[in-house]
Amino acid sequence: MTTASTRPTVRDVVFVDGVRTPFGKARPDGLYAGTRADDLAVKTVRELLRRHPELPPERIDEVAIAATTQQGDQGLTLGRSVAVLSGLPKTVPGYAIDRMCAGAMTAVTTTASGIMAGMQDVALAGGVEHMGHHPMGFDADPNPRFLTERLVEGDALVMGATAENLHDRFPHLTKERADAYGVQSQARYAQALADGNIAPDLVPVAVRSELGWGLATADELPRPGTTVEAIANLKTPFRPGGRVTAGNASPLTDGATMSLVASGETADELGLAPRMRMVSFAFAGVDPEIMGFGPIPSTEKALAKASLTIDDIGLFEINEAFAVQVLAFLDHFKIDDDDPRVNPYGGAIAVGHPLASSGVRLMTQLAREFEQHTDVRYGITTMCVGLGMGGTVIWENPNHADYSGHSDATRR
Repeated sequence: MTTASTRPTVRDVVFVDGVRTPFGKARPDGLYAGTRADDLAVKTVRELLRRHPELPPERIDEVAIAATTQQGDQGLTLGRSVAVLSGLPKTVPGYAIDRMCAGAMTAVTTTASGIMAGMQDVALAGGVEHMGHHPMGFDADPNPRFLTERLVEGDALVMGATAENLHDRFPHLTKERADAYGVQSQARYAQALADGNIAPDLVPVAVRSELGWGLATADELPRPGTTVEAIANLKTPFRPGGRVTAGNASPLTDGATMSLVASGETADELGLAPRMRMVSFAFAGVDPEIMGFGPIPSTEKALAKASLTIDDIGLFEINEAFAVQVLAFLDHFKIDDDDPRVNPYGGAIAVGHPLASSGVRLMTQLAREFEQHTDVRYGITTMCVGLGMGGTVIWENPNHADYSGHSDATRR
């Protein structure tokens, strides 16, 4: 005779910590030109373990690592290979994941789903993209049916072209506004760096070049002191006379991120201090030709799932793939271009966007902002995704007076 199996209840998931490498230029002379992508990911895993000695490595149930181009030093099932290379016990499994720019975000939401269902307790989730070794779309072979059957327009597979399409669709999102936003991103990043809000999340990485060995300790891409006048006449690579330039778009970037997520009960058991609690998440699709519109429906879905409105959100971390994409989001939700709640540390226009890794950078920054703004209860991390998608995660601040708690013990 067999007894009935128990049905697990839905559990809270908490974001314990997140780290990243400094971000480098994806060029032959860039910071990580001589460094392997998987080694960048290894550094982030080891740093999380170093920062949390209270976590027994054998308690990690999963390692999920995203990359958009899964080949070469970004291939070989990154989650498992990086787990082994990091020195985790061989009993710790892992896998690779791909949702283009939202890869790391999806690594977090996927492992969180397993934790919510009681199938896992602790996971590492992140992403890596070495665009210097693996340019976006390199060696891809899009199915000819995309175009022959008119499933998408010809420019839908070129991200910069989709940003130009957003300018076309919404003429009030002018180049002047996009340039001003790009300058603002640079200025806010520079201020955050000066205020000590960037360095604590960075993992030093040993790098090799023709000059020998060095240590990467700072982001390579920001351009402090950028002015609107300086970027007004930059080339428009995606269209003659276009509006998308290097001044209002994210640069090509190399880098890795990693987060530690756990069930609320397990965090309490192990003494892991939660920095955020996951409230809801959602992904949505839009016409691939206007890819940057994706965060709008994904945010609406995530808000509906959480029974919240945009007015409940006190901090926004929006990935700045292109300034026009952020402006479309802000206009839709009636938020000012210079609202201090939006990307207070600057964003990808300044720091870079290593595709599949950026989602966890947003989360790590939001966690630090929560600590500084105890009056804010809810925050959002959101981003557009290639081929016409958006992803959004809503988080709760444990430092807020009305924090709802992350375990049965804290709710009593």
